[in-house]
Amino acid sequence: MKIDVLSHELVPKHYIVSEEEKQKIKEKYKIDKDNKFPQIKAKDPVVKAIGAKPGDIIKIVRKSNVAKEIVYYRIVVE
Repeated sequence: MKIDVLSHELVPKHYIVSEEEKQKIKEKYKIDKDNKFPQIKAKDPVVKAIGAKPGDIIKIVRKSNVAKEIVYYRIVVE
């Protein structure tokens, strides 16, 4: 039986960002190298579920009581 981790209420929304958006994020946060991003493992169940590969940037949108939504970025690594 395969479990859909994305359907669980406690798992925030995860998206793979485009190359264009990746460049905008790097400019906004003054990141010159990909290894400066916080990391998420390629073996992570959500990373596998959305089909992300090492080098992809993942946008994670979490719900917040204060700000409604908070966005985090992670780079997929082996």
